[in-house]
Amino acid sequence: MATSREYLDFVMDNLSLLDNISYKQMMGEYIIYYRGKIAAYVCDDRLLVKVVPSSIKMFPDAKREAPYEGAKEMLLIENVEGKEFLKELFDAMYDELPMPRKKK
Repeated sequence: MATSREYLDFVMDNLSLLDNISYKQMMGEYIIYYRGKIAAYVCDDRLLVKVVPSSIKMFPDAKREAPYEGAKEMLLIENVEGKEFLKELFDAMYDELPMPRKKK
């Protein structure tokens, strides 16, 4: 099941307190970039964030799910409605996110 445009819009609205937040479509799903780094995926109408120390600290009991078959597990964020909380989460994660790979 691909992510609906309505769900993507809902997620992006709840991330609207962040500067330099963007997304790219990938095979019916979406990659969320924060200040140029991959921070999350929106897949099958789910918000999944990268597993880094700060996301684990903020969501110690979060379910871990893969965004697609064969991918690394990510943390499922079930309550996407807290703009301030999502801003705090993404800000905390930023320094721990890997830099994007350079394209050859």
